[in-house]
Amino acid sequence: MAKRDFYDILGVNRDASDDDIKKAYRKLAMKYHPDRNPDNPRAEEHFKEVKEAYEILTDTQKRAAYDQYGHAGIDPQAGMGAAGAGGFSDAFGGIFDEIFGGGRGGRSNIYRGADLRYNLEVTLEQAAFGTETKIRIPTMEACDACHGSGAKAGTQPKTCPTCQGSGQVRLQQGFFSIQQTCPKCHGTGRFIAEPCGACHGAGRVKQHKTLAVKIPAGVDEGDRIRLSGEGEHGINGGPSGDLYVQIHLKSHPVFQREQNDLHCEMPISFTTAALGGEIDIPTLDGVAKIRVPPETQSGKTFRLRGKGIKGVRSHNHGDLLCHVVVETPVHLTDRQKELLRELEESSRENSAHHNPRAKSWMDRVRDFFAAP
Repeated sequence: MAKRDFYDILGVNRDASDDDIKKAYRKLAMKYHPDRNPDNPRAEEHFKEVKEAYEILTDTQKRAAYDQYGHAGIDPQAGMGAAGAGGFSDAFGGIFDEIFGGGRGGRSNIYRGADLRYNLEVTLEQAAFGTETKIRIPTMEACDACHGSGAKAGTQPKTCPTCQGSGQVRLQQGFFSIQQTCPKCHGTGRFIAEPCGACHGAGRVKQHKTLAVKIPAGVDEGDRIRLSGEGEHGINGGPSGDLYVQIHLKSHPVFQREQNDLHCEMPISFTTAALGGEIDIPTLDGVAKIRVPPETQSGKTFRLRGKGIKGVRSHNHGDLLCHVVVETPVHLTDRQKELLRELEESSRENSAHHNPRAKSWMDRVRDFFAAP
């Protein structure tokens, strides 16, 4: 019986990419695996065809020979030999390796160190103008006694006898096999007969280190500063992780920040609100003067352009917004109370003229109660 075309077996075109071939192989291998088709006697035959086609078409030289000469251009045993005894478990295990991140020969036993996070509180002024500060962080560093090997001085780690240094072992049951972390070396691929007394074989010890952190001008709540390589030390010579410094702003007694703008309440006296005047307003870079016009009402906002913060990713400074709060006088003397009563009496004759907002509000209330 003539052998079927490998491209037809996988259901791909002759110009299919390696990724297309791999996807088709995964789908068909899962579909025709004998363990998934116990009632289909032809499943094993289909599985062998799929695996042979995949192995030929993913080999650059064999694919070129097959494209030019067909089946005669390749060794007839190139694919079938691997699909003999144990072939199903190898192929199916390979699928799981590709899907779940494993690979032939075991996983790498070199690991990158963990990333660390440090919460840093800064004042509004420090965030606005930038600063440099020092932080002290706990971290895992290479053990000085064993230089990170984990073995007692004068000895060296040995290759794990269980996994032969791969860090992985394969468990097989029938046609099905699973690769998992070696239980003896826990994936490191090494076996330490005499552990270091300082780190107890870990190769790393907990230490504290002091770092200088430069805070750029304009940082805001939640911003992160990355210090490359300042995280935990890697395992088995792996690279160190990174340190992320997360910024938190301390509350300020005068200002509240909203992105690059600053807000503040500006209490003014009753007389200043009525007659007008000039008051001093604090800013981050000095004192500014604001001219309050007569008859200023509580809630009015004065905007000082460019007196806010220039953000890290901004080209211009934000603004300072001053919100007027008219303060009712307290602890009045008898004379002051008398003067206020005189003012009240003099304005009562034409209250709508002197207190238009109160008149408008009372009219609305009257209309509300008069409505049917």
